[in-house]
Amino acid sequence: MTVVEKLVKDWRRRLQTECADQNQKTLESTIVWLLGEDRDRYETMSADQLEIAEQAMDYRYRILQQRYLGVPPKAAYNRLMQRISSLFLIRNKIRTWVALSRDRQRSVVDVLQEVIQELLQKDGYLQQQIVWIAKCTSNNRLRKTLILATTEEYCLRPIRNQPLLLYRFVNYLRRIQRGGVTQVPTGDLVRVVSEELVMDETDNPINLLDAQAIAQYQESEAWEERERQRQTVKKEFAAYLGEKLGSLAAKWLELYLQGHSQEGIALFALPERHRGRIL
Repeated sequence: MTVVEKLVKDWRRRLQTECADQNQKTLESTIVWLLGEDRDRYETMSADQLEIAEQAMDYRYRILQQRYLGVPPKAAYNRLMQRISSLFLIRNKIRTWVALSRDRQRSVVDVLQEVIQELLQKDGYLQQQIVWIAKCTSNNRLRKTLILATTEEYCLRPIRNQPLLLYRFVNYLRRIQRGGVTQVPTGDLVRVVSEELVMDETDNPINLLDAQAIAQYQESEAWEERERQRQTVKKEFAAYLGEKLGSLAAKWLELYLQGHSQEGIALFALPERHRGRIL
């Protein structure tokens, strides 16, 4: 059995259990989407690379399952907006910008909707994903669902410990400004906008007029590097727990990182004689 065949088999078994309310065609299309367009790459991956790829698929699946799968399109879109606007850093930056702009009646969601719409229309990665999703399924509702899940995952990718959407918001600002000055009616005071946007008090400013300062962030490389570091820390910590506290502690960590609650680990995953020690 090839690596891809094993992945398909494992995902089919998992989705049939966790998404039993969905029809088989939806499940198969979801599996195709999760594995991605380039399936051959799995056959040449090392064990560590394959583990990272599986974690990335699991992350995308959790986003899909928890917020979008089986949800009506309008409600699913609202969930995307709620999820993104709930991030303090993004909400704070947008509110600050709105307060300095001429149109102070705009809400955070209004601005986010414009940024997301621009991403879907112009961002190269999302455009590529939209084409790929169209190949995964002919079901229009499922297409929209997969696009929303893809958009959330993409917008929240960590770049320098900040969500990628924040940098796309900077791009949005750069495009709507005209020579560093807002467009105001004649007779109003002209508000000069700094060419630099300070991301945080301790961070270096990003020049709104420097396209290369934005383009240098390579999303996929940053994602993979973060996952490699996470995997290294996880293995080292598991080894430490195994050495200091025994194999039970290492097993608890593994299950906890998979998303299980302490009660669930104790009740379902560990031998009965150990349950009292965990709880």
